[in-house]
Amino acid sequence: MTSETLLQAVTDAMRTEMDRDEDVVVLGEDVGRDGGVFRATEGLLKQFGPSRVMDTPLNESGILGVAAGMAMYGLRPVAEIQFMDFIYPGFDQIVSEISKIRYRSGGTFSVPMVIRTPYGGGIKGGLYHSQSTEAFFTHLPGLKVVTPATPYDAKGLLIASIRDPDPVLFLEPKKIYRSFKEEVPEGDYTVDIGKAKISRKGSDVTIVSYGASLHASLQAAALAEKEGISVEVIDLRTLVPVDVQTVVESVRRTGRLIIVNEATKFSSFAAEISALVAERAIDSLSAPIFRVSGFDTPFNYTWESIYLPDTERILEYIRKSAGY
Repeated sequence: MTSETLLQAVTDAMRTEMDRDEDVVVLGEDVGRDGGVFRATEGLLKQFGPSRVMDTPLNESGILGVAAGMAMYGLRPVAEIQFMDFIYPGFDQIVSEISKIRYRSGGTFSVPMVIRTPYGGGIKGGLYHSQSTEAFFTHLPGLKVVTPATPYDAKGLLIASIRDPDPVLFLEPKKIYRSFKEEVPEGDYTVDIGKAKISRKGSDVTIVSYGASLHASLQAAALAEKEGISVEVIDLRTLVPVDVQTVVESVRRTGRLIIVNEATKFSSFAAEISALVAERAIDSLSAPIFRVSGFDTPFNYTWESIYLPDTERILEYIRKSAGY
């Protein structure tokens, strides 16, 4: 076991898979000599050479299109988009090609590729470096969407994503890239895609979260415990396919649900969780479902600390739900 940050665990996962499978390649802007904008690919060029770690032009559509072609013909590309906010020039590749090729080819071709990209706020990145637009991509059949919240999960989920036979969008919460360390096994292991984790057990209120918001949720749950409110916190880990069974079973025990994410509230992934629970467990609810999210404005650099769901705002909704 080694103690790693989430960012180090991401690098560890790529190095482990590239060492195991020579078909795994990495490409993106500055991923080679510079080691990536956050240094996630640092050292890979020296270890594996330029035929497997490729710097590309500043062209997201080209990066994703080339990666899709590589995947269709036998490689396992891991494409880095420097910030999620920059993925939109390649959006058509994801929507019209990458997510659909298995279906449009009748299974003749698959696209076993990973798109890695940092997302979310919390590092004073400003308007064009802080967005959480995962809901755009969870709307696409054929594309898996994964987001880890811990170093252990980051390594295990990324290895599982690289080995997946279909395309995976791997969202990395950059706010917690270097914020804490955790014991991570050496060598390869996987964490199942599509399986949520109960990060804290509780009996009065269920919180569902993912990415960086998970940690604010856990802090709020600890404060609520001091007020006599027992909160269960679920880390989704994977948005598509989502582990709705774990969520519903928890809500049936607690009778209350709060969803915490930092995306804008309207049409966010929190709305989908709310609908799924309403369909399956509305008779178990003792209070309305609450969403604690970013506000329905463009990301606000000046008020970043207020825009992002924090411990106090989550705690306020825990009290509101428990006292309903």
